[in-house]
Amino acid sequence: MAKKKKTEPLMGETLLKKVKELGNLSKEEKARACGYYTVTKNGVERVNMMKFLNALIDAEGIELDSKVNGNGRGGRSASYRISVQSNGNLLIGSAYTKQMGLKPGDEFEITLGRKHIHLKQLGDFEEAEAS
Repeated sequence: MAKKKKTEPLMGETLLKKVKELGNLSKEEKARACGYYTVTKNGVERVNMMKFLNALIDAEGIELDSKVNGNGRGGRSASYRISVQSNGNLLIGSAYTKQMGLKPGDEFEITLGRKHIHLKQLGDFEEAEAS
């Protein structure tokens, strides 16, 4: 019997796209098709629904963890803090872009200060400011 090679579970936009493509399948079948399963020593597939559902939540940019903000109060509000990643990038995150109603392709002008980075959205807002 040939062993089936397990693929890495899908994440992010790829996961969301695949789930939509799978349409009317059960959530267990969707999780399996997206790679959220393990195979036991006896060859039995076990679906990991918790990992699948958590990956969906992350892919949608929903923040469920209650993080304490600077005031000592917990809540679901954005922290407005980010860190430089190992590759040098700054990732703002979908929570902020959704809050601002931004869409793919929206453009910004970047202005660097001594200790700040200013982003100014380009497009329709420039025309509104000019009038």
